[in-house]
Amino acid sequence: MAEKGPHLLLVEAPYYTHIAALLREGAEKALAAAGATFDVIQVPGSFEIPGAIGMAAKAGRHDGFVALGCVIRGETTHYDHICESTADSLQRLSVEGGLPIGYGILTCENEQQALHRANSGGNGRDHGGHAVHACLAMIAIKRQFLGAAE
Repeated sequence: MAEKGPHLLLVEAPYYTHIAALLREGAEKALAAAGATFDVIQVPGSFEIPGAIGMAAKAGRHDGFVALGCVIRGETTHYDHICESTADSLQRLSVEGGLPIGYGILTCENEQQALHRANSGGNGRDHGGHAVHACLAMIAIKRQFLGAAE
């Protein structure tokens, strides 16, 4: 019997809609190339991504999760708190919960940096696509250790 392809959940924070669209474009290209299926949900901001992944994981319908968002430094320490708490929460879900998670949340000093990192064209870094590849790699590792039924 052939092993089924992975089914992922993209959790997108479209606070910066134009940047989120680029991240999602890269993610969807990578998913299509991998033959993976996926669902998409949107949350208000990057801070809400870990909570949404935690809730979705309890439903058990997805093999892995891809966090897509962007935080751009402003004039206050809000940036530092959001970046640190979001990364820590996603790491905790991954380590303690055994969840394959691709981290596609940009943490940038300005919009220009974010656009370059989000762009999936030939002149960008394609963090949306990279997050999908990381998630797929972690799904493969999970299946290697726990079996495809997990």
